[in-house]
Amino acid sequence: MPLLLGAIADDFTGATDLANTLVRQGMRTVQAIGVPDDTFDPGDAEAIVIALKSRTAPVAEAVGQSLKGLAWLKAAGVRQVFFKYCSTFDSTGQGNIGPVADALAKELGSTMAVVCPAFPSTGRTIYRGYLFVGDALLSDSSMKDHPLTPMRDSSLERLMAVQSSRRVGKVTLPTVRRGAESVRDALAALAADGVAYAVTDVLEDDDLMTIGTAIADHILVTGGSGVAMGLPANFRRRGMLGAPATVEPPRIEGREVAIAGSLSQATRGQVAHVRERWPTFTVDPARLAEGIPVVEEAIAWAETQPEGPLLFHSSHDDDAVAEVQAVLGRNAAGAMMEDALSAIAERLVAAGVRRLVVAGGETSGAVVSRLGIRGLRIGPEIDPGVPWTESTGPRPLALALKSGNFGAEDFFEKAFKILI
Repeated sequence: MPLLLGAIADDFTGATDLANTLVRQGMRTVQAIGVPDDTFDPGDAEAIVIALKSRTAPVAEAVGQSLKGLAWLKAAGVRQVFFKYCSTFDSTGQGNIGPVADALAKELGSTMAVVCPAFPSTGRTIYRGYLFVGDALLSDSSMKDHPLTPMRDSSLERLMAVQSSRRVGKVTLPTVRRGAESVRDALAALAADGVAYAVTDVLEDDDLMTIGTAIADHILVTGGSGVAMGLPANFRRRGMLGAPATVEPPRIEGREVAIAGSLSQATRGQVAHVRERWPTFTVDPARLAEGIPVVEEAIAWAETQPEGPLLFHSSHDDDAVAEVQAVLGRNAAGAMMEDALSAIAERLVAAGVRRLVVAGGETSGAVVSRLGIRGLRIGPEIDPGVPWTESTGPRPLALALKSGNFGAEDFFEKAFKILI
């Protein structure tokens, strides 16, 4: 059967999160790293997620990459296109979500698409068009001071309207709770009034399923992975979706390593949890900026450690990070850390590491690109939004790519226990 659903994700962990959601709903899914070339074989997949590293790229570059991904999906004959971004809408007023959505909508001829980053199982909900993280508005959460995409506004309508050239409206919770037909009617009325995007309220997974049913005929869907929960059932109702495949963890032996570049609150807690349990190497941005060979130091340190998992993480000294950002600039400082962590990963894999957990979207993108990985088979879920995957190619790796904000405190330990 041909591919049914094609997705474009603006970072690698978000792509894995979406692929995981589709697999849990019984849809065979493959993840491509970057836009596939003509030789890429999706096998028996019913959905494909193209992972880009475009979230914080310049707008023109993000749009260009996304349109190349769309061209590949159209050539593959997909029936529906999904533009996946973070459940915390990581995009300031100068960000890429609006411009990319506009470009995809224009190319597809879409006159209405939902804007739905909600993911209730991880605390991301939308009410009256405002995005919440747990009990706090997005602008009051730890995301307000994110080093790359500080989120100072919680109104998805305003955030999208600032970035997009198209009109933005909303579908509120009472409409959603009246069912899929009510949502379809509301979306149609907005479209008739010239509105091109609709922020949809969501408090529970059932709301996501209702919205998914309502947008069965939309050529373009935008949002976080949560709203994809309801999409496979649309194909199943039409007799287009095959039987679910059994999902098993990667069966790959080798040393276990966790690499954490994220500075999010969740990742900080996960790092603190295992620092008392595993040998740990901290990558100091100030020493990197001074030209000290930190990568070589990290590899030399790893060679002296006993068997068992190792952790490499970026410094959580906020003052030190701020000082380096002040000198180099926020983006350059982030790129410097990503380059160092990905170089460490490359050296470790060359030395025999085969089981790798990476925390942070930008870090995951840098590591996977550095390792030359072109595709991932999606395995079982570790925590909501984070599955194990197995890289394709002659040297398979077990990989878990974790968004910085996702996962329980014991995530790193839990991940490796699944493989035993």
